[in-house]
Amino acid sequence: MNSDRSLLSVLGRGPEPEQLRHVREVPSREAIFAAWPEWVHPEIVQAYAGLGIQQPWRHQMEAAELAHRGQHVIVATGTASGKSLAYQLPAINAIHQAQLIQACNPGKILQDAEDAVALYVSPTKALAADQLTALRALGLSTLRAETYDGDTEVSERRWIRDHANFVLCNPDILHFGILPNHEWWSRFFRRLKYVIIDEAHGYRGVFGSHIAALLRRLRRICAHHGADPVFIAASATAAEPDRSFSRLLGAPVTAVSEDGSPHGATTIALWEPVLSELTGENNAPERRTSIAETSDLLANLVSARVRTIAFIRSRRGAEAISGNTKRLLEEVDASLPQRIAAYRSGYLPEERRELERALRSGELLGVASTSALELGIDISGLDAVLVAGWPGTKASLFQQFGRAGRAGQQALAVFVASDDPLDTYLVNHPEAVFDVPVEASVFDPDNPVVLGPHLCAAAAELPLGRADLTLFGTGTEKLLDSLVSEGYLRRRPAGWFWTHAQSPAAMINLRAGGGGPLNIIEADTGTVLGTMGAAQSHHQAHAGAVYTHQGLSYLVEELNEEEHYVAVRRAWPDYYTTAREVTQIEVLSEQRDKHWGPVSLHFGEVQVRTQVVSFQRKALVSNEVLGEEPLNLAAQDLFTKAFWFTVDASFLTSQGLTQARFPGSLHAAEHAAIGLLPLVASSDRWDVGGVSTAQHADTGAPTVFVYDGHPGGAGFAERGYQMAKTWLQATHDAIMACECEFGCPSCVQSPKCGNKNNPLDKAGAIELLKLVLRESS
Repeated sequence: MNSDRSLLSVLGRGPEPEQLRHVREVPSREAIFAAWPEWVHPEIVQAYAGLGIQQPWRHQMEAAELAHRGQHVIVATGTASGKSLAYQLPAINAIHQAQLIQACNPGKILQDAEDAVALYVSPTKALAADQLTALRALGLSTLRAETYDGDTEVSERRWIRDHANFVLCNPDILHFGILPNHEWWSRFFRRLKYVIIDEAHGYRGVFGSHIAALLRRLRRICAHHGADPVFIAASATAAEPDRSFSRLLGAPVTAVSEDGSPHGATTIALWEPVLSELTGENNAPERRTSIAETSDLLANLVSARVRTIAFIRSRRGAEAISGNTKRLLEEVDASLPQRIAAYRSGYLPEERRELERALRSGELLGVASTSALELGIDISGLDAVLVAGWPGTKASLFQQFGRAGRAGQQALAVFVASDDPLDTYLVNHPEAVFDVPVEASVFDPDNPVVLGPHLCAAAAELPLGRADLTLFGTGTEKLLDSLVSEGYLRRRPAGWFWTHAQSPAAMINLRAGGGGPLNIIEADTGTVLGTMGAAQSHHQAHAGAVYTHQGLSYLVEELNEEEHYVAVRRAWPDYYTTAREVTQIEVLSEQRDKHWGPVSLHFGEVQVRTQVVSFQRKALVSNEVLGEEPLNLAAQDLFTKAFWFTVDASFLTSQGLTQARFPGSLHAAEHAAIGLLPLVASSDRWDVGGVSTAQHADTGAPTVFVYDGHPGGAGFAERGYQMAKTWLQATHDAIMACECEFGCPSCVQSPKCGNKNNPLDKAGAIELLKLVLRESS
């Protein structure tokens, strides 16, 4: 491309479009090189040279040097900064040196201390497959790298255990296949020198809690077999990466975060779709949806042969953007629609591999993707990135932006705001995007709901002793006693034992709060289209819901939770569906509190009862509500953690906020606060829930609750408690800045609200939050 500004013009909205809220030019960055360390074997240097890497970057060698010296390390630099070389180098060098010793002494049997193997753990199979390709490209005969996951043929698994010296896996197979069978892997574990944890910033929330427990189990098994491997993590740019990875690993960690890699100049645009002529619920003004807007922008870029990726959080959104873009391009060039595709989790492995190949080769000009392609999969050469709606964290936003301009060319990155309080706040407060440090990863390694089953799994792998209590955390002994009383474990003088025939691994779902995946089955053919987590099913797979797969639409005919399937039938709706729920909350215990005069802030344990009661049909392009249908689904109980604040009712009335306005003011403040929580915690609207009431039974006062949407908590509400002043100030500012009169989806309305966004008092929420913040001074 000749100019990054020329890419802006390709968006097709004129020279100064009203949607453009801010433009930030990020200058190109020159490389900072370093010398290869003396301990690296010349043949490895030559192998990298064969791939065009003549001289490494400084941060790569800093991280490799620390790992070589035996320190746990995390390299937290931007997209395309060569983190792979940083963690590959010490591991490959150790493997290569050991194999050369053996080759020079054919009759010698290497002692375990002389031999070396490495274990690579990534959150997706696609990322592991990409790493395998990169390792094999080195052409080292000493390196026997293989992937070991759920797709690995049974006949290949024993060979990998016995002969591979660089095993690439994911957390799921480590949990279900490797650790429970660690005796089969004993020779591998005895020689294990390096463990690589890729995309470490993605281990947050309840998933992060699971991974924290899993890594402690791994370290324990390594120690049992006499190994003490060095852990090397790779992460996107993050706040306090050493602290975050130390909490994840349970051991001290050193961070390398100064990026020495080059990058092309990038134009970053903050883009807010204009208000449509339609009004939504309670006659609130509606913006054009981020899906419709991004589809238009993607079509314009692809028409100009600009290779583009459009990111969106939801599977449904990726399918919708892909389908809309294809329809728009049909009117421009009949050859272009076939060069557009969607990419998301839930696809079958062979579908994902083919899409990755087509994207790398350039056959695809545009792809609409969930965060699956945010990861370190090699998809260089893109010219533009569109991000539809806030991706959850600033780290993810810049990780996605970094997908463009990887080869040094100028690039365009556009954040397209959705109808959401946080999105509205960010496009109108660019300093919050560019001038505030990225977030820390938020998770709770002591979550008892997560840790308890992992302790059972650890006891099944190897009976737990008192020496293990420190490894798993301060509350471990109390939790073990609880597991004994519930019959899961037995206490004996030597420790805690798992005595059931069943594997406790079945008690654990690493990637969801509970319940195994449901198969999405096409009713007419019996074909399995994909999978969906049980936690999503009431909201996304109820009868009447729209399900999309590779641009094809289906209507859900049956949700069968007992037999773990969802039956769908092909359909052509011009709408999407969104579920609505009603919620009740009870305080179980208070763990922390602080007071701002008549305002009290609390953090503790709660019980939440939620029931999905209906769903709306909304037009794909305009977001207009077309109708609402009731649902008869069972209520679900959630025991979790929450932040809540109360305000003395007499104080509010003395300041002019009448009691009649309490419900609408609290309700509006609750909705907006949930929307703004990701500003201080790495969550999104669907990770948390909320309740507000003019007089709650447990507090006796006007109260707003925000709770983690995962059993036992996920750390988001706790982070909200810690950052309450910053969070509530941003909430106040976001509502104030919105141009609507009485409240809209961009400030105080919520798509999940079971009360149909009624009552809502936008002005009252502003006044309430102003009074709360005044008392915090």
